[in-house]
Amino acid sequence: MSRSPPGEADKPLTPVELELMQLVWRLGEVSVADVLAALPAERKLAYTSVSTVLRILEQKGVVRSRKVGRGHVYSALLAREDYEARSVRHLVETVFAGTPSALVERLVEAVPLSPEEVEQLRKLLGQKKGEPS
Repeated sequence: MSRSPPGEADKPLTPVELELMQLVWRLGEVSVADVLAALPAERKLAYTSVSTVLRILEQKGVVRSRKVGRGHVYSALLAREDYEARSVRHLVETVFAGTPSALVERLVEAVPLSPEEVEQLRKLLGQKKGEPS
């Protein structure tokens, strides 16, 4: 497997890379044909396009492949939770000037939250402060 250049795996994924990674995370091991079959019917990607994106993801160090017959099967090296955490840190640094509370403020203002979600956020913040939930 080729290794990604230093810092390459830390860069955010492109929209298409993230779309395919969502399928890899959901399905586990995938071939190009598996990815094509899992895409919504209205999403038209060529076999070669999917193959290219999966190889790019491998070069970035977020998936690995193994040879099976004439093709390859891909699986995640980067866990979804790790990518989510890395993406949030990147968002806080680049959009919210390194201030996590600004992100939370914008989230609460911009996204409709159910009473249950508000309570869940309260519990999470309480746990962060060391309060009982």
